Amino acid sequence: MIVFTYPGQGSQKMGMGKEWVDHPSWELVIEAAELTGRDLNSLLIKADYAELTQTRNAQLATFLISMVIFDAVQRTGIDAAAHAGHSLGEYSALTASGSLDFEDAVKLVAERGEAMQVCAEIQDGTMAAILGLDDDLAESACHRVDDDVWVANFNAPGQVVIAGSPSGVEAASVIAKEIGAKRAMRLPVSGAFHTPFMEPAKDRLRKAIDNVDFRSPDRPVYANVDALGHEAADDWPALLSSQLTSPVRWRQTLHQLEGAGFTTFIEIGPGAVLTGMAKRTVKGATVLTVNSPN
Repeated sequence: MIVFTYPGQGSQKMGMGKEWVDHPSWELVIEAAELTGRDLNSLLIKADYAELTQTRNAQLATFLISMVIFDAVQRTGIDAAAHAGHSLGEYSALTASGSLDFEDAVKLVAERGEAMQVCAEIQDGTMAAILGLDDDLAESACHRVDDDVWVANFNAPGQVVIAGSPSGVEAASVIAKEIGAKRAMRLPVSGAFHTPFMEPAKDRLRKAIDNVDFRSPDRPVYANVDALGHEAADDWPALLSSQLTSPVRWRQTLHQLEGAGFTTFIEIGPGAVLTGMAKRTVKGATVLTVNSPN
C-alpha cells in the first residue's frame, strides 16, 4: 500500500517554485495569493534565504509547494491509502485527504506561521539535532538539565531533535555527547517549536481552528501527537492544537504505518528529508520523492 508523506518547515529552498510556474497546478498559488493578499509568486520564486526562512514565510511556502505537487500527482491518477505530514506537513495531509478545504488550510497555515513567529520573538528558544543516540537516552539528557529543554521530534532511529532555551539545549547537548551521541547539531531555527514555549501560539491558533469545519478524511491521516491513524473529523481540532506544544512522533508514525501494511512511502513536497527518514526506519520499504514536474 502507498502512503503520501508531506514535509514540514525546513524543507523549503530558494526558487523552489520556478519549475512549477507553467504547470496547471500553479493555479493554487494564485488562489492562495488572493486569499492572503500576499505576493506568493515572488515568495516562491524570488525570495532570498533570509526571507524564506522566516517562520511566517517558510510554513506557507512549504505548504503551497506541497499542495501544487499533490495536485500534479492527482492529475496522473495516482492515489494513496493514507496520509501523514511532519509538523506543518500535517496541514498538507489533511488538505490532501479532503478533511480541510484548501481555502481554510491556507488561512490556518498563515495564522500558524504568524503565531509561531511572534511566539519565538517573545520567548528566546532554539533546537538541536541529536544524532546516534537512542530516544530514551536523548530524553534522559533533557531530564538531567536544570533548565528548559525537551525532546521536540522523534524523527528516526538515532535521530532526535531537542528544543528549549539556548542554555538548556546547549547543556543537554553536552550531556547527550557524554552518554554516547555521535553529534549534537544546532538547527537554524528561531524558536523552540513543539515545546511548552509555544503555548501562546497554541492559544492563538486554537481560535482560528475553532472557526474551521473539518470533514472526515477520505483516507486515514496519521497524527504527530499520538502516531495513530484518524478518520473522524472531530479528532483534528484538538490534535492540531496539541501539536504545537507536543513532540512530533514521526518514527512512531512510520512504525505504525509499517504495521498497518504500508510498504511504499512517497514524499510529496520540497526536499527529501522524510524519504531519508522512511528509508532509515522501515527496512525494505520502497521510498520515492516527488518534488519536480519531471
